[in-house]
Amino acid sequence: MQDSLAEHFLANTVLEFRGLHTLVQKAVAQVDDATFFRTLDPESNSIAVVMKHLGGNMRSRWSDFLTSDGEKPDRDRDAEFVVATWETRHEIEQHAQEGWQILFETLAGLGPEHLQTKVRIRDERHTVVQAIQRQLTHYGYHVGQIVLLAKHGRTGDWHTLSIPRGGTTAFNARMREWYGDSGPAAAPQR
Repeated sequence: MQDSLAEHFLANTVLEFRGLHTLVQKAVAQVDDATFFRTLDPESNSIAVVMKHLGGNMRSRWSDFLTSDGEKPDRDRDAEFVVATWETRHEIEQHAQEGWQILFETLAGLGPEHLQTKVRIRDERHTVVQAIQRQLTHYGYHVGQIVLLAKHGRTGDWHTLSIPRGGTTAFNARMREWYGDSGPAAAPQR
């Protein structure tokens, strides 16, 4: 029973991270380069900056996840919040994608036996479960920023990434039709 719960946790973790990754991809695909690099004010981050930060964080946290501190000595976190004039959208998107790839490869290598293992992030000890939850929360926060900035940049020409306004009744009817009275066997793709 315990292994099946652990396996469920790991499978759901991958599903949730994949959902966040999909949201980023769909949001960013809707914006032009000007919107990608635009900030709302001097204290705000652009989509480019948030993606640089996500890529740097993922690379640091998930490389050698079980064996080294999640804050790697070669990480320059402060540089993640600055876009150099020579950096292109393609380079930033590639950097972020490499981070997601490291995350998914690491998760694929985890099994139930790892969930209580202690890992370190900035010398603070976490179980693998705690470290996963910490990062899932952190990435959800930043993915929300990306979606908001992308939607704001589209100024009315936005293709929703979830249930459209006024569409809840139709969505719920589709879910009932799809799953019937028994409920979902697995969460639908968001």
